[in-house]
Amino acid sequence: MERDGIQQAFESIGAKVLANACGPCIGQWNRDENPVVKNRETNSIVSSFNRNFRARNDGNPNTMNFLTSPEMVLSAALSGRLSFNPLADTLMDSEGKEFKLQPPTGDELPKDGYAQGRDEYRPLLDHQPAMEIPIAPTSARLQTLKAFVPWNGQEFSNTRVLITVQGKCTTDHISAAGKWLKYKGHLENLSRNTLIGAANAAMDGQVNLVRNSVEGLEPAQGTIPDVALAYKNANVPWLVIADYNYGEGSAREHAAMQPRFLGCNMVVARSFARIHETNLKKQGVLPLVFARPDEDYFIFAKDPHELVARTQGVRDINEHNPVVTLLVERIRDGNVIESYSVECRHTMSADQIGWFKAGSALNLIASQQGATASI
Repeated sequence: MERDGIQQAFESIGAKVLANACGPCIGQWNRDENPVVKNRETNSIVSSFNRNFRARNDGNPNTMNFLTSPEMVLSAALSGRLSFNPLADTLMDSEGKEFKLQPPTGDELPKDGYAQGRDEYRPLLDHQPAMEIPIAPTSARLQTLKAFVPWNGQEFSNTRVLITVQGKCTTDHISAAGKWLKYKGHLENLSRNTLIGAANAAMDGQVNLVRNSVEGLEPAQGTIPDVALAYKNANVPWLVIADYNYGEGSAREHAAMQPRFLGCNMVVARSFARIHETNLKKQGVLPLVFARPDEDYFIFAKDPHELVARTQGVRDINEHNPVVTLLVERIRDGNVIESYSVECRHTMSADQIGWFKAGSALNLIASQQGATASI
């Protein structure tokens, strides 16, 4: 772009040219100097990129992002108006004269060809298995990724329902981007945004708010990361109940790693987005779907903090028998007042069951290569 003068053309009108990477997708637009964004006021932007989830571009949930063509994005940027019609409206030049934008033209391919990249992959250094990479213990952005604990070979028991998710829950709801991207190398810090965009079916769709089901454990009610962390610190396993197409959107593995880090052992959904379901398997989380999604989901939509679940079928899990049953008790004031048997299905292949038993796909690979427990 710089060689052919294209970059200079954009920069001359105030544009910033990003690398050919995932900046627009994951929301790396720093607009904090804009008081509208800083004060979380409602405002509108236009984009020709394919991501316009809430708060996706600038971290402001009140920014409305409208998708349109690159030509219309540029005409809106030059005019400063969403109502600007480049076919009929005019702009003013530096001498005060009106002019119309002309239909864009260009070469389909660069006339001088593409710049030649490297012909081959050249590693920067020779990796040694025993090599240690020093990370400052005070770093907020980097942290050694420790191996997840392998499955103990037993049924899951005493598992609490952290949240019954209502409606759409994308990977952006599970692991937000934007300002959180600086923690991508620090799983503990990044986990502080786990499921903060999820709506709670048991609390009238309130976002990022759940009740704690363990008596005497604080907070009694709080954000999803706070309650999940309290469960983790008390060695209380938990699960997520989810709606249809759970985990749609971008295929970010942290949306599976963060719940696993905080102690999630299962996600039970009416249905999954395929890639996220696989990512859960890779992190040692068991994804299950309801055999009767239009009935059994609603068992968990009422006061899920009263429910305690154990499994039947996990100990003998195999690729030929997809059935796993949740045995659920509703406990109130120390007494079991209702019991449910909820049939579910898994889609684990033999290889994926290997990941699950090892605690994660990385654990299995490390054990096969004789690597250390710290990945």
